[in-house]
Amino acid sequence: MITYEDRRLRALAEDGRWHELLAAYRQGRAAAVAEAGEETAAALAAPLGHLIAYAAPPELAVRLFDRDGGEGTVAGVADHDAGPLWEVLATRHSWLRLAPLLGPAPVRRLVAHTRVLLGEDLSYGAEPDPEGVPLRLEPWEAAGWEEAARVREYLPGGGARSALLTLPANREGLGEVELPAPAARTDGRLDGARVARALDELSALAPWAQVVCVRGQAPLAAALLARGRRVVGGYLPFALAYPALVRAAAVGRTHGCAHGRLRLWRALAAMAGADGSDGLNGPQGLDRGEVNALVERMRCFTWQEPAAGLHHLHLALEDPASGVAWAVSGSQEL
Repeated sequence: MITYEDRRLRALAEDGRWHELLAAYRQGRAAAVAEAGEETAAALAAPLGHLIAYAAPPELAVRLFDRDGGEGTVAGVADHDAGPLWEVLATRHSWLRLAPLLGPAPVRRLVAHTRVLLGEDLSYGAEPDPEGVPLRLEPWEAAGWEEAARVREYLPGGGARSALLTLPANREGLGEVELPAPAARTDGRLDGARVARALDELSALAPWAQVVCVRGQAPLAAALLARGRRVVGGYLPFALAYPALVRAAAVGRTHGCAHGRLRLWRALAAMAGADGSDGLNGPQGLDRGEVNALVERMRCFTWQEPAAGLHHLHLALEDPASGVAWAVSGSQEL
């Protein structure tokens, strides 16, 4: 399998011979699919795919995802090197450049939401999101982090820089807190489909973390997952927790931050009972107004754990209107 490390391909890139590089990518990927299967082929072809997505003109780079090359040649949503190839592409060009060129609906949607995270307003002129996730950032989405830190920063020769997922990041603003005695956790059978859906969506958002729900306040939910009753913790605005929640779904290289944004909106809609599952909210599903109202009233509690990994998230989310709180807690090493 030819990779980007091959000198001939590097020379082609330096000369701007992108059509030949695309042909090499497709030929190598298809051969690897025939020999070793889709997953192995995607991994072998990914370094060259990264180069094309990063540096080729958008008219050619989008053809990574087109099926016109034949069976086994097309990069899918899960194809990744330092990150998904579609996210590499999305960081390099505006939606105005990419929109007329992108074909496959799953890739198109993820690229659009990546551009939204990077600050573009696509609420005018772009096709509506199928679930009703807004195509521009709400104020609480933009408030908690800098634009440059919202998506991985990809490097031309491979690799990427990204902010660590750490919540809480330090002890600033936190103090010693005595958590209440743990209560019985709530499941969907006791509190209806809304709680069950919210638990499912939060679990999908951070599959490497534990997720629980209780009737009560945020510290009561935290008590179910914290390692001890006395913790260093405190409350913070949801806007400051939002970046970590989005990044939770992008831990690892197969998913991008657009996955995190979409999954978090699903979770918030389910928590608010505004995900359209009762058929009352129209074909677009979730109710943005209800989600915004939930975020406005949400109380967020975070706490430290003594042995957190380099990626860690310890957060409880309380909805005072419903009297229900959810907690998400887990860590991963790099």
